[in-house]
Amino acid sequence: MSTSDIDQLVHLLSKLPGLGARSARRATLYLIKHRESLLTPLGNAMATAAANVRTCSVCGNLDTSDPCHICRTETRDKTTICVVEDVSDLWALERAGAFSGYYHVLGGTLSALDGVGPEDLSIEPLLNRVSDTGVEEVILALNATVDGQTTAHYLNDRLSDLGVRVSHLAHGVPVGGELDYLDDGTLATALRSRRSIDQS
Repeated sequence: MSTSDIDQLVHLLSKLPGLGARSARRATLYLIKHRESLLTPLGNAMATAAANVRTCSVCGNLDTSDPCHICRTETRDKTTICVVEDVSDLWALERAGAFSGYYHVLGGTLSALDGVGPEDLSIEPLLNRVSDTGVEEVILALNATVDGQTTAHYLNDRLSDLGVRVSHLAHGVPVGGELDYLDDGTLATALRSRRSIDQS
């Protein structure tokens, strides 16, 4: 492996969340030292994922099939949709094991500062799903940030015309917190303690 190959690996790893240049160098050195047991299998797994993983056309989850395995599971609660900002939030809620309905990934939150409007998010597909599939409750499991709450209020306004119950996670989720960083117990409690937005 040439120095330029090593530099390229460090450069790419440093782009990952939570890895700066120093951590990327340490990770690169570890991978190279464990080339047979880790670096080669990791490279193969990444190539396979790049070729096979796709976005679910129903909910926005990532999977090797479309629709994803969650959307294909007939035993889930068809009357409830849990709306999340990103796939990482969906995965966090699935880890908690407290939700048995279906999901909808928005792909972000409304943000005037960043120029993200309703047309930039998967809002219309959500409204269509609620209208067409007999959904009775929509849980807004958005991050407790200013943009997350702004998005929740916007969605509540849009969903109120469709005759569904709209709820949000209980305050077990800390203000400013992000779902992917919370422990499973906190997420499970927050889901069980949800209530209608009008009762906030």
